[in-house]
Amino acid sequence: MIVITLQRSKCIGCNYCAELAPKKFVMSKKDGKSVLLHSVDKKGFFTVKEPDHSQLNDIDNAAKACPVKIISVKEL
Repeated sequence: MIVITLQRSKCIGCNYCAELAPKKFVMSKKDGKSVLLHSVDKKGFFTVKEPDHSQLNDIDNAAKACPVKIISVKEL
């Protein structure tokens, strides 16, 4: 199980996450910030649990590329 968390309020809209992990991240047309698909918002932290490890490399690369370090990836 992978737990992905995005602190959306601090997003600067660089688009790296959407480019590197397009199955998990898209850019909002409303405000230009990243959206973590199928996530649940808890006090500004958008979280999703992903049972499929096949996207782990892409998601990890997106987290590492984020210039403001607002994406976290944890394996359970």
